[in-house]
Amino acid sequence: MRANLRDELKTALKNRNRVAITALRSALAAIDNAEAVPVSPGADGKAGNEHVVGAAVGLGAAEAMRRHLTEEDICTIVNREVDERTSAADEYERLGRTEQAEQLRAEAAVLKVHLESVE
Repeated sequence: MRANLRDELKTALKNRNRVAITALRSALAAIDNAEAVPVSPGADGKAGNEHVVGAAVGLGAAEAMRRHLTEEDICTIVNREVDERTSAADEYERLGRTEQAEQLRAEAAVLKVHLESVE
């Protein structure tokens, strides 16, 4: 699914489709954030060198392992993005801000297409 989202983002960028660009970038960022592993300091709590406490030292020291997400995990994340947009659109609609509500519903529709293609 991630590859499909990235391919669709390239297409949206070429076509200058702002709604799709916003939705796809947000979904890809959410996926990347879910892969991040929390950083823990060294055993003594002071990783790094004498100039900057907590700084990474040495070649490749700043590289961190990433979590591996399954397709199901990615679908869950994208589904959560759709739900957030839908609920925010409902709230905007309630407040009388129909333009923002329509924007969010359009973004949710872009992401729903990818969810339906996986199922």
